[in-house]
Amino acid sequence: MAQTPWGDLPVNDAHVHFFSHHFFAALAQLKKLDGAEALGPLLNWDIPANNSTGLAKQWLVEMDRRGVQRLCLIASIPGDEASVAAAASANPNRFFGYFTLDPTQADALERMRAAANNPGLHGVCLFPAMHKFSIADERLAPILQLTSDHNMVVFVHCGALSVGFRKKLGLGSPFDLRFSNPLDLHPVALQFPQIRFVVPHFGAGLLREALMVADLCPNIYLDTSSSNHWMAYEGLNLRTVFTRAIDLLGVDRLLFGTDSSFFPRGWHAAILEQQSTALYELGLDQEQAGQIFSRNLERILSPRLSLIRDLPALAR
Repeated sequence: MAQTPWGDLPVNDAHVHFFSHHFFAALAQLKKLDGAEALGPLLNWDIPANNSTGLAKQWLVEMDRRGVQRLCLIASIPGDEASVAAAASANPNRFFGYFTLDPTQADALERMRAAANNPGLHGVCLFPAMHKFSIADERLAPILQLTSDHNMVVFVHCGALSVGFRKKLGLGSPFDLRFSNPLDLHPVALQFPQIRFVVPHFGAGLLREALMVADLCPNIYLDTSSSNHWMAYEGLNLRTVFTRAIDLLGVDRLLFGTDSSFFPRGWHAAILEQQSTALYELGLDQEQAGQIFSRNLERILSPRLSLIRDLPALAR
């Protein structure tokens, strides 16, 4: 249980990046460094050992210290499914596993099929601006059909996309925000009504569009993660953002998240404090807070969890 203005409350975090050794090795290669460990002094971050077990244990210790019940762990680069799947499979009561897929790659459908039949993976993350594709592109239909058939959550990053560690390392961020509009999700969410789509950061600067498409499509959810720096674009604050989202969508389609990622910082507890304070000041009661901070995430993942025990029979 985490301490909140309502007292002790169960907390599930819908948005945590699992920066594995494989992730850092790929980043070091981009920076033309000799191995993942060379990034430590540049980032002032801990570089985990070359296995998922140690990093998973580090997160478990951090969760227990902070009173966090469960995390969605995101494998943050394409091809790192194994890292997060191993962590989630070893700790099924504490972790949900998400992985990043680049659907423009030739092996995307094969990777999606393998992930759909992996009990350690519960959701797929798509970054249209990063990988330069439209979520409404018909070529994604077979991938989305697999996620629908296997009850997986689909996380779609929309709005502003800024990757802090790339800036810190002097790496470019050649993203294309023309692919970041949440409205592109409209025909897709209608075509695949069984998929639970999650748009992080309230749409990351496209709040109006995110609310519009979520209002039209009841299978679209918003996560509240990060500092939401995008609020400066419109002169907003957390209370106003929460008010608009709750007035339109209710409390049952908001998922608490922090966007935590690296050690030694660990779990970003300040995000919980900021968001719980804003919601308490808006007058939400403990029951409503419990939906946002824990139960909504469990509800949208429950179809996948129910299916996992039958995965061998569903393998294709």
